[in-house]
Amino acid sequence: MNAHPAEESPEDLLDAEFHRLRPALLRHCYQMTGSYHDAEDVVQETYLRARRGIIRFEQRSSLSTWLYRIATNTCLTALRGKHRRVLPSGLGARTDDPDSASLLDISTSWVQPLPDDLTRGSESTDPADLVIHRESVHLAVIAMLQHLPPRQRAVFLLRQVLGFPAEEVARSLRITVPAVKSLLQRARRRIDVAAPHRGATDSMSVETQLLDRYIEAFEASDVDGIRQLADADFSIEAPPSRTWFQGIATCLPYLERHVLGAPGDWRMFPIRVNGQPAAVSYLRDESRQYRASGLCVLTVSDQKIQKATVFKDPWLIAAIGYPPTLDG
Repeated sequence: MNAHPAEESPEDLLDAEFHRLRPALLRHCYQMTGSYHDAEDVVQETYLRARRGIIRFEQRSSLSTWLYRIATNTCLTALRGKHRRVLPSGLGARTDDPDSASLLDISTSWVQPLPDDLTRGSESTDPADLVIHRESVHLAVIAMLQHLPPRQRAVFLLRQVLGFPAEEVARSLRITVPAVKSLLQRARRRIDVAAPHRGATDSMSVETQLLDRYIEAFEASDVDGIRQLADADFSIEAPPSRTWFQGIATCLPYLERHVLGAPGDWRMFPIRVNGQPAAVSYLRDESRQYRASGLCVLTVSDQKIQKATVFKDPWLIAAIGYPPTLDG
């Protein structure tokens, strides 16, 4: 007589579902917080809370929905009393002086980038869903979401991005269905006001070609090469500096005088960050060694580079598997 296989325990089922869902939960928590660091902490706390509560899980919803519920409420708790995260262009006017001193601001909560590799496996295989998920983490969208009060943000993401029924959102946030509908309407109105103008969306292949050419020009200190790729309103911002630049007439002299240096001073490697073309960058020091500098994320539209957003975060470079230094 064959023995029946032992049934999986609730804890085993939770561990398997959490492992499967972790990239998607990280994406969701990042959209809520605007920070990769904070999102990682919230996802870990979500698992711990789920582990403590699994014995009380009543299966009135799926395990995945229950995990999203815990993650969303953990985000709301983490966001309580915190300032919204921003990018420099959301704080004040641009500077038209390419030689303007950089105004560092470590007291501001800055939007952080999210490399695509960290959420790989979280997307649907449907092409339409892939576009939606890719665009839902664009830097401009993440900055725009931070304009919403946290509860509005949660309703918008659960209903608009994840497609949860209003009844489930109401249950998750412990509010009424009419309240969900009201919060969603207000979120949509705020987003319509805050939404940046975007031109025609380019294919990933076009984005990749532009990135490759940008890296080639940047490493060669080729200002004219960058000029050919950039839109007339091309802008540069680099948190934690509040100073940002816009327009070819300002950005190119800034790059030439203060950033590019000599040919070979930079080495860059293509990746994707926030669903956008990006590069891990290394800068050569006096010892001829290349040290991790940051992530440069490009915003591309109408087959031109509209913006370069630079994040000087060596920790993040290490987190995605790149070494802190390279040999010269």
